[in-house]
Amino acid sequence: MERFIVGTGRCGSTLLSRMLAENRSLLMIFEFFSGLDRVKRFVPDPLAGREFADLLSVVTPAATMVQRRGYEIAEITYPYGPDMRYRQGEGLPWVLGTAMARMSDVPDELFDETLAFASELPRRGLASQYESLFDWLCERMGRSRWLEKSGASIEYLASLHEFFPAARFLHLHRRGPEAALSMREHKVFRLWVSLTYGLTDHAGLTSADLESLDPEAEPRPSDVVTRLLEAKPPVECFGRYWTELIEYGYRARDRLDAGQYMEVAFEELVRHPREVLGKINEFFELGDAQDGWIERAAELVRGVPPTRFERLSGQQQERLAEACRPGQQLVGQND
Repeated sequence: MERFIVGTGRCGSTLLSRMLAENRSLLMIFEFFSGLDRVKRFVPDPLAGREFADLLSVVTPAATMVQRRGYEIAEITYPYGPDMRYRQGEGLPWVLGTAMARMSDVPDELFDETLAFASELPRRGLASQYESLFDWLCERMGRSRWLEKSGASIEYLASLHEFFPAARFLHLHRRGPEAALSMREHKVFRLWVSLTYGLTDHAGLTSADLESLDPEAEPRPSDVVTRLLEAKPPVECFGRYWTELIEYGYRARDRLDAGQYMEVAFEELVRHPREVLGKINEFFELGDAQDGWIERAAELVRGVPPTRFERLSGQQQERLAEACRPGQQLVGQND
């Protein structure tokens, strides 16, 4: 059975994934799809093994730009250092910096093995290539099943379902205004939202134009990327973006069978972790929990995080609440 955690990003899915990783039979695959080429990652055409390896080797320009300017990206856990292949701010392959870095203490070696395996796969549909790779990683890491989670993956739930029609999907959602405000503090989200909604003094510059910029160019105080990262766009833009992601997800949800889909509120997870993890364990059919993984996972919770909404001015609260309202209604959140 294929298993996925989907969400808007900044919704607590990293915490949930770390909790589920306490199940030692489960291989958690962190942020695999989120950094792959947005055009190529779900193409219907067959891919040869070498082409698949090239897809896995992609560098995400936005992440490189952010790190080159000295900002951290929480999803990238690659252990930069003198003995590692890459230095901070260099063009780090996304899959290496996220998925491989969480699977192994020697991610460069695991990444090389992964590309070698992928290169030898026959030419066939991309869904089959992904399944073969994930099954191989399970065997390589000594696990019996896998679960993938990526930030903002609710946007492409329809594509995941098309590629993995029998999969089960857990949608973790957080209160809209808090998720939106967390996005505003995340540099990649800030850059993406600014370009998506044209919040730049460079007329016509869009998110697609990131591909035309040199991600490893020396940053300057006046360059557009630096200015966008240091600015704080209006809060309602992030509320609008959060709502649009939720709407994408709910359109795709209607295509799923009832047994394929489950929703969990982040706030409920951190208040009642044992109970919620028990339900997730049953939904994903992870087996009994006699080894104590749920208890270990529950200990990772440090309480409900402090909220940001109350720190906004009254006017900002109104604009953000209005932008989030359609999405909140879909997920059953009360204002």
